[in-house]
Amino acid sequence: MANEKISGAQKAAIFLFSLGEDLASNVIKQLTPEEIRKIGAAFSRISKLTPNTVDEIMREFQEDANMPLPIQVGKDGGTHFLKNVVSKAVDKDKAKSLIEDIQDEAKSYLFQNIKQLDPKTVALFLRAEHPQTIAIVLTHLDSLHAAEIIEELPPAIQANVVTRIAELENIPPGIVEEIDEVLKQEISAIKGGDGHKRGGVGLVAEILNQVNSKIEGQIMKDLEEQKQGLAEEIRKLMFVFEDLLKIDDRSILAILKEIDNENLMKSLKTASEGLKEKIFKNMSERASQMLKEDIEVMGPLRLKDVEAAQQAILKVAKRLETEGKVVLMSKGKEEVFV
Repeated sequence: MANEKISGAQKAAIFLFSLGEDLASNVIKQLTPEEIRKIGAAFSRISKLTPNTVDEIMREFQEDANMPLPIQVGKDGGTHFLKNVVSKAVDKDKAKSLIEDIQDEAKSYLFQNIKQLDPKTVALFLRAEHPQTIAIVLTHLDSLHAAEIIEELPPAIQANVVTRIAELENIPPGIVEEIDEVLKQEISAIKGGDGHKRGGVGLVAEILNQVNSKIEGQIMKDLEEQKQGLAEEIRKLMFVFEDLLKIDDRSILAILKEIDNENLMKSLKTASEGLKEKIFKNMSERASQMLKEDIEVMGPLRLKDVEAAQQAILKVAKRLETEGKVVLMSKGKEEVFV
């Protein structure tokens, strides 16, 4: 790390690291939360330090410094040190909030080169990587960009990558940074702490909501064949029953024609008044009146039975969407009607 490339926040971070946890925590107490966040985020951007670089930085803070060099920062970029320092400097709740802010800010610096490339180019870079590596990279991108990249990946690995995103939890310290560094070098060649909690079925649902229906359908089909339980969990998060309130009346009518009255009656047991009214207004006056009466006299239902009825209706809705008969939600791109 050349000295001229080191920011003021990074210099402060190196200086605090050299002081040790107790002394550094005393310094931290004198700083504002914003200053702590900036210095904390700077820790993650410190990689290798040469003795000369450290010596130059230390001279800026203290003349005649007598300290062992070089300082070994470690693979976690000083994250463990940072946590201990902040925890000693401020109360527990405030420390937790600050550390989360610092980690979020630090993550924004990862995969900057990838974020600036178009999806097709990124997919070309990633397609030779292990699906686990691809999954880790995609969890650090916004969901739309990740969705567009998945669309460009070979169909044979799409479901594998999505599965790994859903099952990602804590990534070992240093792994993300190592992947970022390798990809950065590969891109440059042709272009001239704690683990990060990422992934999960929620992120997969968000990504799949952005890809086109055909690719989403194939991915979900593959997932259902490989891991049915995971597929169902993802599907539930992709389009919830209450989201029917957001679709157009034409689509509601198409769905109502395909579902039985018993499932509809059960599904509306926990529905919002807004959704109920949307359903009622798309039925004949006689049919809506009968449905209202059935709901009023219906006894208590087990929650799982209500949810099963709602899922049955959503399954019909998704099938109709695949067939092009309804539009459930925007896929992150402008819908084209002809």
